[in-house]
Amino acid sequence: MSQLAVHAAKLPDQIAELVVQGIPDDDRLWVPQAPNVWFRPLMFDTVNGQWVNLLRVRRAGVLSRHRHPAPVYGYVLKGSWHYLEHHWIATEGSFIFEPPGDLHTLVVDDADEMITLFHVCGALIYIDEGGQQVGFDDVHTKIAMCREHYRQVGVDDRLLTALIR
Repeated sequence: MSQLAVHAAKLPDQIAELVVQGIPDDDRLWVPQAPNVWFRPLMFDTVNGQWVNLLRVRRAGVLSRHRHPAPVYGYVLKGSWHYLEHHWIATEGSFIFEPPGDLHTLVVDDADEMITLFHVCGALIYIDEGGQQVGFDDVHTKIAMCREHYRQVGVDDRLLTALIR
C-alpha cells in the first residue's frame, strides 16, 4: 500500500465523513427560528458543543440580540445583512469572524432572501435591552428544535440523526 493510500484509508474507530446537500430540495428541512428566519442544520458536534447551519432570512428579518461565549464563523452565500451594533454590512462572499463576548443583533433589511453559513462554537445567549440573559441555544437545544420540527412536518428522524457527531 502506498504512503498516500495509508493516509486515505479510514481508521476502524474513525467517525464517518458527512456530505450534506446544503440548500435542500425539500423546504421542510428548513427549521423555523423566528418570523421570516429559518436555519438548515448541516452538522451537530455534540462532543465539542458546536454546530454548522445555513441561516435563511426571507424579506426583512431580525435574529434576537445575543452574544456567544466562543467564536462564530460565517460566510454569506446570498444577499446581505448587518448588525445593529456595528457599522459594516456583510454581502455575498463576505467572511465574518465574531469574537467571543460580542453583543449583536442580526438584521436583514432587504426584501430579498439572505443565506449565510454559520459555524457556531458554544452557544447563543439571548440578551434583553437591559443586558439580562433571557434565554439560550446550544447544540442540544438546536437538535431538539430540529427533532420537533421534523416530527411536525413528517421528515424522517434519521435525516437529523445522520447530522449528529
